[in-house]
Amino acid sequence: MKRIAIVEDNRDNRLLLRAIIDDRYELVEYATGRVALDAIRSDPPDLILLDISLPEMDGTEVLRRLRSDSTLARIPAIALTAHAMRGVRERLLAEGFDAYVVKPIVDEEALLETIARLLDTSVAGDTLSDSPAIPPNQAATPSNERDGPQGDGK
Repeated sequence: MKRIAIVEDNRDNRLLLRAIIDDRYELVEYATGRVALDAIRSDPPDLILLDISLPEMDGTEVLRRLRSDSTLARIPAIALTAHAMRGVRERLLAEGFDAYVVKPIVDEEALLETIARLLDTSVAGDTLSDSPAIPPNQAATPSNERDGPQGDGK
């Protein structure tokens, strides 16, 4: 069974992701970028769902460090973000993410299809950097949840 690392500081978002994908993949969860980075280095997953707004070390920095490590550089990574403004998709893909998903997750099938595509593609050795899970013109509905340390509704 393929293993996915969920790197997300918000407990409710981790629970939602678990509810969507737990029956299809083995999951490991990390609440901070630093903890995730250490764990991924010692036991790499097949794919990473990586929140952008993390405490201590944000998701783009975690990804930068993963991509600079030759043994981890090819692990597909999907950005999880509550930011759906114009240009975010392009910036995240340029920073090395293979796809992105806007939170809150409103299209479970799109997430599942993106994960499956990236896992299939990573086996073949290709990338899918131009295929977001949620079309960039789809507006995200802000969450009322405020339990993250930055209080940004993630």
